[in-house]
Amino acid sequence: MEYNVCQVSVAPVRSNFSDRSEIVTQLLFGETVTILEKKGTWRKIRCSWDNYMGWTDHKLLRPISAAEFEAYKENPIYSLELAQAVMGEDHFVPIMMGSTLPSYDGLRLELGDLKFTFSGQVIEPGAKVPTLELLLKLARKYLNAPYLWGGRSPFGIDCSGFSQIVFKMLGVKLLRDASQQVTQGRVIDFVEQAQPGDLAFFENKKKRIAHVGIVFPDNKIIHAHGKVRIDNLDHFGIYNEELGKYTHRLRVVKRMLPDEMPSGKDGVNSKSDKEVKNQIGLF
Repeated sequence: MEYNVCQVSVAPVRSNFSDRSEIVTQLLFGETVTILEKKGTWRKIRCSWDNYMGWTDHKLLRPISAAEFEAYKENPIYSLELAQAVMGEDHFVPIMMGSTLPSYDGLRLELGDLKFTFSGQVIEPGAKVPTLELLLKLARKYLNAPYLWGGRSPFGIDCSGFSQIVFKMLGVKLLRDASQQVTQGRVIDFVEQAQPGDLAFFENKKKRIAHVGIVFPDNKIIHAHGKVRIDNLDHFGIYNEELGKYTHRLRVVKRMLPDEMPSGKDGVNSKSDKEVKNQIGLF
């Protein structure tokens, strides 16, 4: 079995081994994969986080050992900066929010045989119990990110990529597509019983799950539709006040988190408590 790690900011993963093929998802810097098949410069991969499969160019990946592959999955740490560079010996790599920082010690990280430094704000999901406040702030940080089919970054993201990456930074694994995510969690019988942080799923005209968003306080929902936006939510679905109409028909609400989320201090790490408070205020 061969193991690789994404060594660029964002790597497109396609439905087939061609640059003309549809982008089905993306890898962010530091995310790991296993190699399933090779076609010239193309590699069919399985993403470690969600087992999603697709094709990407091998030049976007870096080989790692089986030991490194396992080590990178232990106590993951993610960048909280919308975009900030990691610095190597002779070059920079701009990384996006939600990127993984393998073997990060507070300043240095390793990517196979490459060494980098990173001075931005990070989150370590395993260090503290996730709070509702943190979930809402993470989601809001993506506001106005443009919609991109297959996207998972603040510079282009789709509806299920958005829910997946927000929950990833809380340490909760979601599958990649909305039609897959709806199989997870616990059903909430009525939308009136929904809590902030629940996922609401919506069906298309063929009765298939085609959209997902994160329930927000005050009967609102944050979701990627044209851009990441906040709209009204009720038992019919999503109501867009700008358009004056419903844009999505509600199918079901699922709870992925504990019934009672703590509302204490966020599990965010930085150089000092004062700096943490100041940066959290910028969410």
